[in-house]
Amino acid sequence: MTPTQNQTGQYELTILVPVFNEEDNMPSLASRLAAFLPQARKSACVLFINDGSTDGSGELIRSACAEHESFFFIELARNSGLSSALKAGMDQTFSPYLAYIDADLQTAPEELNLLLPWLEEYELAAGVRADRRDTGFKKLQSRLANGFRRMMIRDGARDTGCPLKVMRTDVARSLPFFRGMHRFFPALVQLQGGRVKQVNVSHFPRVAGVSKYTLRNRLISPFVDCLAVRWMQKRRIRYEIAAENLQGGRAPEQPLRASSPEEKTA
Repeated sequence: MTPTQNQTGQYELTILVPVFNEEDNMPSLASRLAAFLPQARKSACVLFINDGSTDGSGELIRSACAEHESFFFIELARNSGLSSALKAGMDQTFSPYLAYIDADLQTAPEELNLLLPWLEEYELAAGVRADRRDTGFKKLQSRLANGFRRMMIRDGARDTGCPLKVMRTDVARSLPFFRGMHRFFPALVQLQGGRVKQVNVSHFPRVAGVSKYTLRNRLISPFVDCLAVRWMQKRRIRYEIAAENLQGGRAPEQPLRASSPEEKTA
């Protein structure tokens, strides 16, 4: 079912902010986003996705949306995970472009302006945390996960864990979705024939709340997900229509030609 057009269609950019138990960050987050919107390179709104928070995040989101006319929210019935929250947000976005940022403020909303100009040439512009402000153990985990991913799927991405990205909405909606897919945006965009630009951005230590990542969801799950993405890369369908008469007129003189790896092996 296609979602009904909503107020995000009045803007050029919708900033998706998944939130799960971030009540300590919400006041600062709302303030920073509200200050950024008038300075954004494209007319922008914010869409909070409350991913089944069990603290006071939901009430704070509603209050922020009541205060700022360019703030909107959706609430998921239960905690479904980051990828599901992003998918829900993308399904409710009707602006031509969308952005993604985490609620922990370890990346700066203002630096979305570093990424937005690249959307004229690229389908995805992704931030790279040039100076990670995490513990040594977290940096090691990320280094291992990124190295394994590059070896397996050869996407060339230096930092898929950076939660600062902008892309075309139509491209985002065309991506195959699965749990954990948020780690593979560059590879999945490339799978659709899209181009990816990587841009260095700032990174800050978490000052409130707690990280939702564990050793399992930072290392083990991504390793398994890499196998799924590699499978999709090998099995993707490609075809090209050589002729058609769907717009009326005479029938084509030769039959439509289409080819795909799947057809050849069926």
